[in-house]
Amino acid sequence: MKTINKLGIFILLMGLLTSCVKKEEPTVSDLEKLRTSNNTKSYPAVQMDSAQVIKDITTQKVQQLLELSTLYLSGNKNTEIDNTIYSQMQGYFHNPDSLTLKPLFRELDSLKVKTVKVNNLQVYKEVQNQDTLDLAKFNVEYFDNKNKPIGTFERNARYTLISKEKKEFKFYFLSIYSKPKKDTTSVGVTR
Repeated sequence: MKTINKLGIFILLMGLLTSCVKKEEPTVSDLEKLRTSNNTKSYPAVQMDSAQVIKDITTQKVQQLLELSTLYLSGNKNTEIDNTIYSQMQGYFHNPDSLTLKPLFRELDSLKVKTVKVNNLQVYKEVQNQDTLDLAKFNVEYFDNKNKPIGTFERNARYTLISKEKKEFKFYFLSIYSKPKKDTTSVGVTR
């Protein structure tokens, strides 16, 4: 009985030792792995339709323009860096004009806005006199210099995508903080 127990323990230990021994596989160098790898396995492609891409680009452009505006207004407006910031802001517009940014500056300055955050941006198209307008409606949240909320306001922007070579597009604003088209339906009692 003792010899059977000893034999059983010996077989069990030998089985454990043989199962713990690593089998060596042929090693592949890191350089060879790089040569034979492709991104499809490690980075799955995220599919976005054109509407999602336009929405993301528009959100990014609105946020950048508003951040540059607050940065410009916090300066003296007469230094080289202020001139550079102003030129960069005008580059966001298809036909830059000195009056283009005035409504935005007036609002940000009157509320003493230091930081902004764009929320709930929606892009849509509107047909007006056989022209299709690309519009964006969004909420903008203003904060003061102590990062306390000033308020959230609904704003509009009109933009265009201009085709460049090789299926590329350039994004431009046509107007920012434009007034929404007034509804012609009268409200209240009419006689």
